[in-house]
Amino acid sequence: MLQKKFLTSLRREDGSASLEFITAGMLLLIPLVYLVLAVSAVQGATLATEGAARQAARVYVESPNQDVAVARAQQAIDFALADYGLDSSQANVSITCSQTNGGCLTPGSLVSIGVNVNVPLPMVPAVLSLDQVAVVPISSQASQVVSRFHGVR
Repeated sequence: MLQKKFLTSLRREDGSASLEFITAGMLLLIPLVYLVLAVSAVQGATLATEGAARQAARVYVESPNQDVAVARAQQAIDFALADYGLDSSQANVSITCSQTNGGCLTPGSLVSIGVNVNVPLPMVPAVLSLDQVAVVPISSQASQVVSRFHGVR
């Protein structure tokens, strides 16, 4: 009788479903939440670099001279990256022109601006420099043609 009662008590599963749900839920939910955070950080950086490059190319070709063009392009990049919470000092910017004679603002010249940003993955600890390794490089490039009427007023 005692042995039968002991075996029935072992077979009872009162309350184990909620415990299994919590355990399995946490094991599946935590990686899923981290994946959503990581993908949203990368997507935000992608949108930021794309917008920064596009706007910088637009203001560059509309500027009156080379010095103003570089300053305006950098300001456009700073604003676009700041909108997404990225530090513009971490961005690498490259400006290339199709015209080598007469400068980038020669009418008909193609100006290309590239913006590269390394996005750190969220919640990576600084132990063993893991935060320096766990980054995703994001780059974007935009091109604009200088108007054939540039400089004519």
